[in-house]
Amino acid sequence: MKEKKIQVGGQAVIEGVMMRGPEHIATAVRRKDGTIDVLKKKFITVTKSHFLYKRPIIRGFVSLIEMLKIGFESLTFSANRYELDYEETKDKPMNTKKEKFSEYLTIIFSLLLAFVLFGYLPYLVASLIGLGEQNFIFNLFAGSIRIIFFVLYVYIISLMKDVKRVFEYHGAEHKTVFAYEDKKDLVVDNVRPFTTIHPRCGTSFMFFVLLVAILVFSVIDTIVSYYWFTPKPLIRLLYHIPFLPIISGLSYEILKLSDKKINHPLVKIFTIPGMALQKITTQAPDDEQLEIAIIALKAAMDDDLSQYNNLQFIEE
Repeated sequence: MKEKKIQVGGQAVIEGVMMRGPEHIATAVRRKDGTIDVLKKKFITVTKSHFLYKRPIIRGFVSLIEMLKIGFESLTFSANRYELDYEETKDKPMNTKKEKFSEYLTIIFSLLLAFVLFGYLPYLVASLIGLGEQNFIFNLFAGSIRIIFFVLYVYIISLMKDVKRVFEYHGAEHKTVFAYEDKKDLVVDNVRPFTTIHPRCGTSFMFFVLLVAILVFSVIDTIVSYYWFTPKPLIRLLYHIPFLPIISGLSYEILKLSDKKINHPLVKIFTIPGMALQKITTQAPDDEQLEIAIIALKAAMDDDLSQYNNLQFIEE
C-alpha cells in the first residue's frame, strides 16, 4: 500500500520561521541574546470541519483565508519578539500609541497603493489605449501590467536589509521542507545542500492567481459586454473583485495538481514564472537560520527537541 504523503509547509517571519504540520503550528524566532522562542499551537484545518469546505475550489479559498490568519498571527508573534529586543536595547521605551497609529497608517496606505497599482491603474491604462471592447486582449494587457508591477514591487522590497533577512529565512524554510520530503534527518548538514526554490511556494500561488485572473475576468467581461454594456475601468474593477474567491480557489487546485504532476512537461512550463520569482523571494540562508527552520518543523511535527538547550516555549 502506498504511504500517505504528509504535507508540510511554512512561512518566513521576522528573524524566524513558521511551520505547519498535520496537528500543530510552530513558530521559532531567534532573539538578540541567542535564545530561541518557540510558539506551538494545536492545528486542525477548518476544511475538515464541514463537508462543504472539502469541495474543490471552495477548499482552496477556505485554506487561503485560514493560512492568511495563521500567517498574520505568526508575523505578529515574531514582531512582538522583535519589539521586546528593541526595547531592551533602547534607553527610552517605545511610545505604544504612536507606534500603533503609525502601523494603522501604514496598513491603510499599503491597501490604497495595492488597489491603485494592482487594480485600477492597469485597467485605466488598458482603457486609455482603446482596448475596452476587446475583452481578452484588455485583460491580457492589464494582467501583464499587474504582473510587471508585482515583480517590480518584490524586487524593490528585496533591496531592503530587513526584507532580505526575511527572504533568507524563506530560503531556510524551503530547504528544510525539501529535506523532510526527502526523508533526511533534520540536521543542518543534511538540510544545507537542498535548493531554496520550491514548486509549492506561496510565490508560485500568487503567479497562478494572476494568470487565472486573466482568463476568468475575460470570460466575465465577454458576458457583461454581450448582454449589457462595455464597462468602464472602475466599474469593471468593482464587479471583478467579488470573483476573487473563485480565482483563488481555482489557483489552489492548479497548484495542488501541479504538486502531484510535477514532472509533467506542461506542469513544468506552468510553474516556471513562480519558480523564477523565487530567485528574488528566497535567498541563501546561513546555518543559524537553517537551525531555526529545523526547530520550527520539528516542533510542528511534535518531534524531540531535547538536544536544544536554548529554547524557550511561549504560552499565548
